[in-house]
Amino acid sequence: MVASDDKVFKALADASRRQLLDRLRKKNGQSLGDLCKGHDMSRQAVTKHLALLEAANLVATVKRGREKLHYLNPVPINDIYMRWIGKFEQERVQALHNLKLALQENDHD
Repeated sequence: MVASDDKVFKALADASRRQLLDRLRKKNGQSLGDLCKGHDMSRQAVTKHLALLEAANLVATVKRGREKLHYLNPVPINDIYMRWIGKFEQERVQALHNLKLALQENDHD
């Protein structure tokens, strides 16, 4: 469990990988070409990031003909949530989250 958690934390530590996960969350089942669109990274860089996400089990792939489709796997993130946050009172965590959002909105105004 610890080794897999380490891989998840390492994968989530990079902003580009988090951005790829966000894109899969919005539209699951994208090809490499789809994921490369709108990025200022090379195709090779996106491929390397996806390989790290796959190694952390955050992305699952399915081959469809010549295409390889990428899907978000939320289970490892949920496991970490349950281990690290689930032990705390949900109401307190939610209150802190709401406070953070309110402060961020004030910073933008």
